[in-house]
Order: sequence, then structure tokens, then C-alpha cells
Amino acid sequence: MLAEQPIDVMLLSTDLEVAKGFYRDKIGLEIRIETDDFVTFSCGGDSRLVLSKSSTGPSDEAAKASWRVDDLAAELEELRAQGVEIAEYDGPGLKTVHGIADIGFALSAWFVDPSGNTIGLLQFKEEATG
Repeated sequence: MLAEQPIDVMLLSTDLEVAKGFYRDKIGLEIRIETDDFVTFSCGGDSRLVLSKSSTGPSDEAAKASWRVDDLAAELEELRAQGVEIAEYDGPGLKTVHGIADIGFALSAWFVDPSGNTIGLLQFKEEATG
């Protein structure tokens, strides 16, 4: 059954070399497979991120993928140290403080890769005990 199988996230990129450098050098992912048409990176567990060559790139700003993290602030500090710009939002329904939004059940942050893909980070809040 599919519920028991790993899944790969696939993102579009108009410039695979630039995107490959971003995810390898700034995000710290290891290349697993590389061809002229796509680059596959290893992520946590058996998950993978695949960048696929595209003539048009992504068509909207919605988040395409999100990493689940234990310490969002520490992850953002590390990403900023690598030169990754963390998105800031200040609108009705979504406001960030130092890049972090409280979305109720979790804390979240986002960055945009060189191809225009919005990528999220999500730290679930611990359930109240009692």
C-alpha cells in the first residue's frame, strides 16, 4: 500500500545548476542522482527532493514542500548563516516575527529557492498534557 511507501518531493527548476548549488551548498543536501534533466537529493529517512528541469518553473507562490524540524529557530539561524533569505510576511492571517509565524498547531517559516519554489519549515507544538 502507498501509505507504507516513501514519497519524493519534486520541484521545477529553470536552471538546474543554480538550484543544485543552492540545495547542495546552502541547504546542505547530498546529491544522490544527477542527470541532464533532474537532480535528486537525499533528505531525512528515505525521503528525497527531486529538482526537475523545466522551461517555465513553478506557476504559483504556494509552498511546494515543508521540512518538519525540532527547533525552528536553530534551523533558521543555520540557513541565514548560509546566506538563505527567510521570508517575512505581514498581512491579515499571516504575520512573521524574525521569520517565524505561529499558525496555531505549529510554528512555521519559509524561504524561496532560486527557481521560485516556496519551501516551508514546520515545528509542531507539543500537545498540552493534563
